[in-house]
Amino acid sequence: MQIAKILELDSLHSALLSWYHAYGRANLPWRNLPRDGSYAYHIYISEIMLQQTQVSRVLESYFFPFLARFPTLSALADSSQQEVLHLWQGLGYYSRARNLHACAKLCVKQYNSMLPDSLRALQALPGIGAYTAGAILCFGFGQKASFADSNIARVLQRLVGKPLTQSQLLALAESLLPQADKVFDYHQALIDLGAMLCTRSPQCVKCPIASHCASAFKPPLPPKPKPRIPLTLHLALSQKRDSIALCKSQDKLYKDLYNLPLLAKQESHQSPLPTHHLLGSFTHAYTKYTITAYVYQAPKLANATYYPLNALPPIANLTKKALRYL
Repeated sequence: MQIAKILELDSLHSALLSWYHAYGRANLPWRNLPRDGSYAYHIYISEIMLQQTQVSRVLESYFFPFLARFPTLSALADSSQQEVLHLWQGLGYYSRARNLHACAKLCVKQYNSMLPDSLRALQALPGIGAYTAGAILCFGFGQKASFADSNIARVLQRLVGKPLTQSQLLALAESLLPQADKVFDYHQALIDLGAMLCTRSPQCVKCPIASHCASAFKPPLPPKPKPRIPLTLHLALSQKRDSIALCKSQDKLYKDLYNLPLLAKQESHQSPLPTHHLLGSFTHAYTKYTITAYVYQAPKLANATYYPLNALPPIANLTKKALRYL
């Protein structure tokens, strides 16, 4: 990529950083931590939580409670997976929580309860890909690393005016890096620009780098539609006094979470089962699935385990919705 020779990088960096210092989200708690490795764990937790999740949700309900319960990698490794999933309830994409737990155990065993400070070692850990590894190195260890999340990728591809392969994107990101002492703010600025202005409907008139951008003031390309798989679930709601029947899921979709017993499942849109007492239905979106869930009143189940309503194990959002029919 010869883009670094084409763009006036000093001007680009100056405009971007000036905008960030005036309008960026510099007050986010994970942006105000030492970058000497001592808080790399906090950066790691924030980056994993922010995958597929809005900043406001992470701040309001998850980041601080999680760190209060698991303040270090050692504390996380010493916990049970059920404890981790319990605190993760509502964030979705539960493989993130399982990978956090597995990663902590490996770090305790292999890295003296610390995160490693090399790209290769970080990417060898469960759940840490190229972006997360680069973010940990830059934001947690103060290293000059290049990376691109979805926001950065959108900004950079619009900047050059064409879609890029992953290798092209990473090469471009590397070529645009400023000097080392500006790399932290530079990446945060790109993230905020993508989240606040360079969105699906870009606000080019407010963009600080519009004069450098090949896509400025042009209609954005329509996003590629994501294929969705219809899924119908038939759930049994069985009560015994102040307890309900739950099953620990072994299905990849909700692995190790607890759900209502499943009467039937079909990968298509289906009608309710005519032989059961229907309480109601609802729709739910999760990963690649569009779910239609039917909830049926069920008698006491002989082989089921019942859990008190005031002390439920970790349950999925799907089950929370189903419990409206209690």
